[in-house]
Amino acid sequence: MNLFRSKFFLLIAIVAVVAIFFSTFSTGGSGAEEKSFSDLVTMITSKTDKRINEIEVKGEKVYATDIIDQTEYKSRIGDNTDIYQVLTEQGITWNGEDADVAVTQKSSESGFNSTWAALLINFLPLILFGGLLIFLLRRAQSGPNQAMGFAKSKAKMFAGNQTIVTFADVAGVEESKEELQEIVEFLQHSEKFLAMGARIPKGVLLVGPPGTGKTLLSRAVAGEAGVPFFSISGSEFVEMFVGVGAARVRDLFDQAKRNAPCIVFVDEI
Repeated sequence: MNLFRSKFFLLIAIVAVVAIFFSTFSTGGSGAEEKSFSDLVTMITSKTDKRINEIEVKGEKVYATDIIDQTEYKSRIGDNTDIYQVLTEQGITWNGEDADVAVTQKSSESGFNSTWAALLINFLPLILFGGLLIFLLRRAQSGPNQAMGFAKSKAKMFAGNQTIVTFADVAGVEESKEELQEIVEFLQHSEKFLAMGARIPKGVLLVGPPGTGKTLLSRAVAGEAGVPFFSISGSEFVEMFVGVGAARVRDLFDQAKRNAPCIVFVDEI
């Protein structure tokens, strides 16, 4: 599921980047002032106020720069229009030393297919919405309590081949280790104590400032007893939404029951 989620967001990011790239480069001269072609012709042919002496043609678009104030202009001449024929019909010379205007013709939109770019930009919201819908449906299939992952406990379990911590790894606190040795015996030989009518302690409260080894001591108890160790912070039970905290507590203890006997360590309460 995590692999699907990472690939999904990577795909969306790639599509968005491509769309922005096409949008930026396929609309060259987007900051130019829009002019009718007849206005450009007037600016080219004017004897008293000639402002344009060079134009650039890209497909159906014509770009020009005002030689006086450097204002950029753009205009449309229509698809498959012969710019040279249009200029000739308007009485504008475009070749020779005394030409009214110099013409530079480039491939349409600098090699970018504007039609495909427009389609990509138009359909990008639909692609994003469809991808989000698929993502939410897949998440919902994991069950009502897992729809958005809020109700799942974030406890870390240490067991199996992971590094085992024992009392030998804990320096000092000899009295605490002696008292916790009883918990180890309860976990290792619970049947013997139950047969005698004894009750296994429900929990142990470790009190002390940060960095004094409370977590290490708890892991050592689990290591000595050879049982799984669940570690979670008390802040994980704080409710962002109504019922989430209680759901996480239930999920944690469901995990603990499936791995009994075990130790659940709740830090920072």
